Amino acid sequence: MNSSIRSKQIIIIGAVLLLVAFLFTRDIKGLVKPTEENGKMPAAGEQMTGAASTPSTAVLSIETSSIAAKNVLNKNLATDITALENSYKGAKGAEKIEVAKQLAQKWDDVEQITPSALYLEVIAQGEPSTKTWLAAGNQFMKAFESTQDSLAQPALLQKANTSYKNVLEKDSNNIEAKTGLGVTIVNGLGAPMQGIAMLLEVVAKEPKNVKANMNLGIFSIKSGQFDKAIPRFNTVIATAPTPEAYFYLGTALENLGKNKEAVDAYLSSKKLAANPTLSSFIDKKVAELKNKN
Repeated sequence: MNSSIRSKQIIIIGAVLLLVAFLFTRDIKGLVKPTEENGKMPAAGEQMTGAASTPSTAVLSIETSSIAAKNVLNKNLATDITALENSYKGAKGAEKIEVAKQLAQKWDDVEQITPSALYLEVIAQGEPSTKTWLAAGNQFMKAFESTQDSLAQPALLQKANTSYKNVLEKDSNNIEAKTGLGVTIVNGLGAPMQGIAMLLEVVAKEPKNVKANMNLGIFSIKSGQFDKAIPRFNTVIATAPTPEAYFYLGTALENLGKNKEAVDAYLSSKKLAANPTLSSFIDKKVAELKNKN
């Protein structure tokens, strides 16, 4: 199994565990039920309290991220990266950017997304283009979605937001950047209405856009609009099925009293994730729903 596949699996499992914690530590049915179009939700920035006003950039630097990431690497890998970092510190100009590219890839290869994103940011600052800023934004967003570090999350989200804005300054029609920016806003960086409007604009142009549909579906779940969430997740599943999409679909169906369909969705999530913790949770959930029939 190559590192790219392993990295995707870790991100998927981490995201699924995070959504389990999110969905089932809150009384979803008790949330306010606004319309998807007006973009109102229980509280602006509920998921990332305070992220819009005071992002914790101080907790996010190449040095601190590198130290933390090396703690989970074996000694040989850590030594190799340290050697590259020393070269980076001593380099200047174009040479420094080239070493940053090596470090960004190296950190990505060993599945440490945050330091990889920070070096991609260095590259984008040195060689600003839609491509480099989009790469940085996507990696920051991936880091945000996969980390459980509550201190790092606001800073990662802010950096993703800034990166996507830099792309749109150069190409205002870039769908990927517009989607990413909308996601950062919905997650707490601004008025949710603005982010939802951007995502709706994306799906108007690209009805099968996975990221936009996924986040519109999640917003519908958070705002109690379970009937609107279902077609969003079904679109994602038809295009690129993931454990998260099936899990959220199951949640929407369950809240609408469609227990049989919910069971099928939960079991599909379990099968794709193949994670013992999630499997145990879903087994209990399925047993509970079957007893209601």
